[in-house]
Amino acid sequence: MTSPPAIVLVGFMGTGKSAVSQILAGQLGWQHLDTDALIVQRAGKPIPAIFAEEGEPHFRDLETQVIRALAGTKDAVVATGGGCVMRVDNIRALRELGMVVNLAARPEVILSRCGGDTGRPLLQTENPLARIHDLLALRAPLYAMAHHTVDTSDLGVAEVAEAILHLMPGRTP
Repeated sequence: MTSPPAIVLVGFMGTGKSAVSQILAGQLGWQHLDTDALIVQRAGKPIPAIFAEEGEPHFRDLETQVIRALAGTKDAVVATGGGCVMRVDNIRALRELGMVVNLAARPEVILSRCGGDTGRPLLQTENPLARIHDLLALRAPLYAMAHHTVDTSDLGVAEVAEAILHLMPGRTP
């Protein structure tokens, strides 16, 4: 078996997609792409500003455009935004791109990692832990469409990257 043309990381915010993707890209000698960074570049403004000024639906449209633009990308590790799975077409496009790995974590771990981050528009609520539980429940069947899942709750970034390397065809633990 050969390596996938790309590795795509999906999962909820705070599960380590951005950090893990950078390490993994470096270990493989592949390019690192982050859909949120590409959205910011395309929109010319930060994500919280997109949400505030144009709303989540517009942000999701930009996200879908960026994902479609990645078609045919090879030798890349792609970190996605946590909600990209909300459109099944996005998941299908990402599965065509390569091996999709869902990074998961317990809700309490997610809150501890990003609860105070004002750059997380979806957590700017009176009860962010309840919001995390609700969003995880809503997205669970969509995250399950990934080829693999790695729970990052009790792992360091390098350990998660190593676990993903072992999921690649032709690699042994």
